[in-house]
Formats: sequence, C-alpha cells, structure tokens
Amino acid sequence: MKFFRFQFRFIVFLSFLVWGCSSYKQNILLRTPEDFKSAPISKEILQAERNYVIQKNDFLKLEVYTNKGERIIDPNPELSRSTSSTISQTRPQVNYLVDLNGMVKYPVVGEMKMEGLTLRQAEAILQVEYEKYFKESFIVLTFQNKRVIVLGALGGQVIPLTNHNVTLAEILAMAKGLPNDSKARNIRIVRSDKVFQVDLSTIEGFQSGNMIIEPGDIVYVEPIRRPFAEGLRDYGSLLSLFISTLSLILVIRSLK
Repeated sequence: MKFFRFQFRFIVFLSFLVWGCSSYKQNILLRTPEDFKSAPISKEILQAERNYVIQKNDFLKLEVYTNKGERIIDPNPELSRSTSSTISQTRPQVNYLVDLNGMVKYPVVGEMKMEGLTLRQAEAILQVEYEKYFKESFIVLTFQNKRVIVLGALGGQVIPLTNHNVTLAEILAMAKGLPNDSKARNIRIVRSDKVFQVDLSTIEGFQSGNMIIEPGDIVYVEPIRRPFAEGLRDYGSLLSLFISTLSLILVIRSLK
C-alpha cells in the first residue's frame, strides 16, 4: 500500500514536471537548429556608415520656412506668442506617405518622386520647388517610421531610429540595457534573410559584434530560462490543489 502511494505521488510529480517543461519550450522565440551557423559579420557590415534612403511606405515629416528659416521681426511679440501657441495645440502633425510608386504628394508643389533619395537629396529638390512660391525657402525633412524591433529578455519594444548609424550597443541602451535574466552571449540580429549571432559577454565579442543597425532589423536577446521555476509559476494552482487534496486525505485517515 505504501509503495502504491509512493508510485501515485511520483507519477503526479513527473506529470507536473512534463507540463512545466512544455510551458518552458513554448516561450522560446527564434529557435535555431543544432547545425546553425551565424552569418559572418564582415568589416563592412560592422563599420559601414550610411544615410537612410527613402523607401516605399515610409512616412515623412515636412517643414517649410521662408527667408532661409530666419524669424521675421514681430512688432507685437505677445500677440505672436499667444497665436503660435494656439496654433501648435490645434494643428495636428501631418506625415506624408511614400506610395507604392515611390511618389509623395506634398502641399503646393504636388507629387514628386522620392524613393531612393537620402533626406538631404530630397530636401535640395524640394527647396528648388518651394523657391517658386516662397522667398529663400528652407526645408526640413525627417523620417517618422524608421525603427528596430527588440524581442526576448528585454520584452517587446519598438525603438525609433531618429539618428543615422546607430550601433547595437546604442539600441540595447535605448531598450534599458540587458537585465540579469538575459544571455549577453546569445544576441541575434535578424536582417532580411540573414541572421547574425553576437556575443557581448566579452570585450572581443563586443568589438567584433557591435554592428551598425539598419531599419527593420529584429534584435533578439535570449533570456535565461528556468524550467522548474516557470513550471511552478504556470501550474502553481494545480500543485496547490494536489497538496490540499493530499492534506485532506491524510487528515481523514488520521481521524479513522
């Protein structure tokens, strides 16, 4: 009888462990096969500095000034400040979409081909067009949707790329750094059809892997997994029910 009771408890405990391990495996992202080989991080990939080019489905913010952007003298600055404050609160920000043909429809100047240009090239072209309507026009063009996705131990985050030539270390810093339950030796960067694996746990790994991040990259930081602890968390209610039932049986048997 005692042996049967031991078997029963062992089977329940083993089932609990199996459930815990299955829950643990379901939480792993971007798993790789055992023979996985990281794409080589060449010197060009590591150090390449580039300006982002305008692509289809980009959103652009356009600001147009006159007189080369200089502020016009206002004889009544108090009135100007109150008026500009009211306008800034009521005027929504307008972003301009680059359509599937690479065209953008701007106010006043109409549609223009923008795909494949850097921001500075596009600003120069727009300045020429707006010169026809504004004296000594000054153009500022910025991206609104260049971003990087960060997954894994850092949680799900979307990091906007407001600057060019941002490195992996900068992206991780913007994502609040690596927590204690993350593997610095296993950071993966998914770029189109390539996957780069970076080890930042050593100085050598940092120097050879702190690459320039491109818009659309996915940065995955593998978390340190604790199957038993996660099993307790996920199936704690079942364990509590089992212990309560077992305690009740023992109490009943002791009263006989």
